[in-house]
Amino acid sequence: MKSKMVITILIILASILLAIGARFAYSKYLSSQGKGRQVPEVVIDTVKEDEVLQSFEAPGRIVSKYQVSILARISGYLQKSYFKEGDYVKAGDTLFLIEPAEFQNASNMASANVQNIKAQLDYANKQLARAEELVKKDYIAKSRYDEILSNRNALQAQLKAAQASYSDTNRNLSYTQVKAPVDGRIGIIDVTIGNYVTPTSGSLTTINSTNPIYVTFPLPSKEYVALTKSDKKVDEKRKVELYFQSGEKYELDGVQDFLDNKVDDTTGTVTMRATFQNPKNRLLHGEFVNIKLYANNKIKVPVVPVTAVQENQEGKYVYKIDENGLPQLTYLKLDGQTGKNWIVKDGLKPGDKIVVDGILKVMPGLPVKVVSKEEMAKLNKALYPNNKKEK
Repeated sequence: MKSKMVITILIILASILLAIGARFAYSKYLSSQGKGRQVPEVVIDTVKEDEVLQSFEAPGRIVSKYQVSILARISGYLQKSYFKEGDYVKAGDTLFLIEPAEFQNASNMASANVQNIKAQLDYANKQLARAEELVKKDYIAKSRYDEILSNRNALQAQLKAAQASYSDTNRNLSYTQVKAPVDGRIGIIDVTIGNYVTPTSGSLTTINSTNPIYVTFPLPSKEYVALTKSDKKVDEKRKVELYFQSGEKYELDGVQDFLDNKVDDTTGTVTMRATFQNPKNRLLHGEFVNIKLYANNKIKVPVVPVTAVQENQEGKYVYKIDENGLPQLTYLKLDGQTGKNWIVKDGLKPGDKIVVDGILKVMPGLPVKVVSKEEMAKLNKALYPNNKKEK
């Protein structure tokens, strides 16, 4: 048992010594490489600030302003459809016809009842007028006059009830023509011709409005704070650009005109909404897109020359000079360009020093020789007489 423990300890010690030896050998190798390496000349510049409009990118989804389920408001057989699936319709267009005979008959009967009561009321009014003259001359008893008056008043009430009933039957008759409540595009027909429908049958079809149309998108709370800080107001209207999944930009810009009143507990984002005009119906409800939201007011942000930024598989980077005067590879989060500069969203701050010329010979952590722009220009002219300048 003891021998096994001794062997285990020896193996662990051997592994540690091996790791130390490998590390020492690698350090010697780097040292020898550095001694034989020519120190590259570079131009260094300070990261400056520029006034730019901030922009924020986010995934978005197109949502119709109106999404209407078309329902039957009366019971009956579906007799006719006046459109095809996918058609564009205007508010007020007739979509379906529900068998109208029963409701037309009810309307006719209600109309006849109104006319009958009107005739009775007309006769009662004439009787009342004669009774008024007779009661003044005591030719009839006051009780007889009161009876005629009461009959006339009852007929007036009956007429109002009959007219209300007639109006109600006409309303039901109008429901036999199912009309579009909004402009938009018709979806799939859920109930076909010949079926008996009721108000509880469910949707006959749906209409999604197309112009204007909404795009909703989540903005991280950190970016929301930056946006409202630059614009000073929460409820500002802002320019929004829309990009399809292919990368193509939609030809019309939108306006961000709504934001939610809370931060989502799960995602840490604020839901925002932009409105776009959609005259050619290119934007479809439910489609996923990308949006770019612009602040209204300019703010000062760090910028770096485009020529100072390199790129590898990890992303875009610069060589930042550390406190020991050595270049260190620093990855950046960029936010578009302004002129000949990249806008830096994260990775650098104003006053940082970076390599802006002679970049290709720089190695992270190894010394460089700082020269002026004029000296670098002379060196490049001597090395590259055909103006193929090293960047």
